[in-house]
This record gives sequence, C-alpha cells and structure tokens, in this order.
Amino acid sequence: MALTKEDFLAQARDAVNPVDGDAAEALLAQDGVVVLDVREPAEFDMGHLPGGVNVPRGLLEFMVGNHPALSNTQATVLLYCKNGGRSTLAAHTLKQMGFDQVKMLVGGFDGWQGSVHKVEVDPNIYQ
Repeated sequence: MALTKEDFLAQARDAVNPVDGDAAEALLAQDGVVVLDVREPAEFDMGHLPGGVNVPRGLLEFMVGNHPALSNTQATVLLYCKNGGRSTLAAHTLKQMGFDQVKMLVGGFDGWQGSVHKVEVDPNIYQ
C-alpha cells in the first residue's frame, strides 16, 4: 500500500520537538542557533524570522554539509515553514541526517507573523 502525505507527516511528528512563538523568540536570543526557513525563496523574500536562512525543503538533503548553516550537526536548528507541514518533514530529515538539536516552530511563519514577533523583510522587496 502506498503511503499518503498524512502517513509521512505522522511518522515525522515523532522526530519533531515543537516550540511555540515565545520559546522560539528565546532561541533567537541565543548565540549559534540556526534559524532555518524551508519555504520557497519568494515566500522568504516577503518576510522571515530575524536571522533566518532560506533553504527550501526540496533542496534540504542536498544542502546538508554544503551550506554554512547546515555544516554543524551539533548546532541548535529552529525550523519553520508557512504553517508546519514542510518543517515537520524537514525536522525529521535533519534528525535522520544526524542533527540532534532540531526544534520546529508550531504554526510556522503564519503563526509567528500573526503575533507580536518581529519579521524581517529584504529591503530590496517592494511591498
């Protein structure tokens, strides 16, 4: 029997360490935390968490070890996407690839943006 999207997400959820917006904000204040946005570049350009690095979900496996943000498997990584699906799968993938300190922002960017948390926007993007 073929697996569905829901099957993949259910398997991945076991590897996820969810954090809410307040816990994520505390992580942002720590040195060495990698803030990884796994959305597509156009989504990232419209706004992202402070210090966020964009590595789209579709490129993640190829970027581990080849991108400075994904070179240290001991670093704490805070992942997010739009609302949690892609970051759940990405967290699972990073765990399988040896990253032990993976956290996922519950509600993704949509939840973050809808609260009082800071958002960065590329100054070259006209809104």
